[in-house]
Amino acid sequence: MKVTYYLEILSSWCHWAEPMWAELKSRYAGRVEFEWRLALMRQEDFPVSKGQCEWFYRRSGGTVMRSAVMLNSGWYENRSDCFCNPSLVAEAGRDFGFSDDTLRLALARAAVIDGRKVGAMAEAVAVASRASGIPAKKLRARAETAAIRARVDASTAEFLSHRITQRPAFILEDAIGDKAVFSGIVRIEPLAATIEAMLSDTASYAAHAAHHGSPPKG
Repeated sequence: MKVTYYLEILSSWCHWAEPMWAELKSRYAGRVEFEWRLALMRQEDFPVSKGQCEWFYRRSGGTVMRSAVMLNSGWYENRSDCFCNPSLVAEAGRDFGFSDDTLRLALARAAVIDGRKVGAMAEAVAVASRASGIPAKKLRARAETAAIRARVDASTAEFLSHRITQRPAFILEDAIGDKAVFSGIVRIEPLAATIEAMLSDTASYAAHAAHHGSPPKG
């Protein structure tokens, strides 16, 4: 089976979901395929001010997640042209062999923990280049291509096709055609329980096929 994780680099809720994502990958290694895809937030989905951003952080980190760490709003800029840049850089990293979590986690941490203004393309490239060793000039050139923007737009459209709006989102699919959709969930329990159920059902179908073969044609 496969789990697809739709995320926004600058989303605080995606930040809170990362420990769960890492645990799922470890727990089901070799049994489940895991992949992340970008789902850009709209301009109106972002805070309208640094103060509002901090209010959201107090709610998610302090009240809901009860974290001892306060997220950093220093990345925030009230500009409509900067929010997609970290995602473009993370997507470009795939073309240099970084399809794992390395670049996107480095960019997210630089933003919501260190407060770096990764909305600026130069800053996003600097963070990703240092985390990966990819030459900054080559990474930026790739991130600014129409092909990379098209891929990010396509994965965002895939996310929206599931008729969901909240990130993080997780799409669980198995070999027998079942699909489960979780939107906005950051706790491991519901996803782990569903993965277990889907793996069990798939194994039952395989056992039945081994004993009884394919279904009759007539």
